[in-house]
Amino acid sequence: MIINKVLIIRFSSFGDIVQCSSVVELIRQKYPHAVIDWVTRSEFDYLVKLNHDVHHVWSFNKKSGLKGLFKLGSHLKAENYDHVYDAHNNLRSKLLSFILRARLFNRPQWLTRPKDRLKRILLFTFRINTFPKPFKGIHSYETPLSKWGIESKSKNKFVSWDFPDSSKLKVAPFLQGKKEIILVPSAAWEMKRWPLDLWKKLITIMPDQKFIVLGGKEDHFCEELKAIDPSRVENLAGKLSLVESCAIIEASTLVISADTGLLHVADALGVKALALIGPTAFGFTSGTQIKTMEVELPCRPCTKDGRGSCSQDVYQKCMVDITPVMVAESALQLIRG
Repeated sequence: MIINKVLIIRFSSFGDIVQCSSVVELIRQKYPHAVIDWVTRSEFDYLVKLNHDVHHVWSFNKKSGLKGLFKLGSHLKAENYDHVYDAHNNLRSKLLSFILRARLFNRPQWLTRPKDRLKRILLFTFRINTFPKPFKGIHSYETPLSKWGIESKSKNKFVSWDFPDSSKLKVAPFLQGKKEIILVPSAAWEMKRWPLDLWKKLITIMPDQKFIVLGGKEDHFCEELKAIDPSRVENLAGKLSLVESCAIIEASTLVISADTGLLHVADALGVKALALIGPTAFGFTSGTQIKTMEVELPCRPCTKDGRGSCSQDVYQKCMVDITPVMVAESALQLIRG
């Protein structure tokens, strides 16, 4: 089997698109002359466009609704893809599947990433975990490719992103010889965040280190981290775009983060990181340059993405039992190693 023209479908979200990016590298390694296109939502097309191995990015504006999806499907059908990888497996991607397969001849070879819905029900409803331990998101995107004869040959496969010069210039003043540690204290859902007091303690017990804090515009609490020592802590939460945040991670020496999209950026780019993993099931990284910090509890994992409530008497016990001293020691080991 030879792949000449392949389409990847992954509409969202930020972290999933980052993890799915490794698929492009694997296809390129096996079929260096293949044309690789990608379908994503318009608010994430900037991220896919960073990958210079992606030939064309098809952007879908969800506000265009069903009509817009049919129009997109018509354009895609005219491209005559010989292989299509549905890495999203939702209603929108299934509709595109119907459109692209609606022909008598020359139908594309189709591949779908499984959702494992039964396994999810067993885990989150009946506490029966049949997923690989740990479940690594990147591997879940790569494994289906074996049906096309594409295997993952190396442990570390890092994506190739071309950051705009404007992004590099904007973040350069904040980096002094790659000596800063990047802190990512925020997350979409509170239960998977490492508590703010622990971040403060970490900065306090590492007096010789400089830190850069990343986050969104709504993460006003990040100013409390800078207030601990403004000479050592730079708060860039809400001041950088996501592309600029990715660029500063690529140029950094170490990232400390819970289960967030920026953690997976570090994983994809081959940057050293400490992953603070608590209640979530699918946030584990794959790169050997990343150390996972976690505590064993019978209730873990209890959620897909951090939504829900904690069953422990100590709220977020799986996170608070990861102490600042433990994180500081591991961070220094990674930096020196």
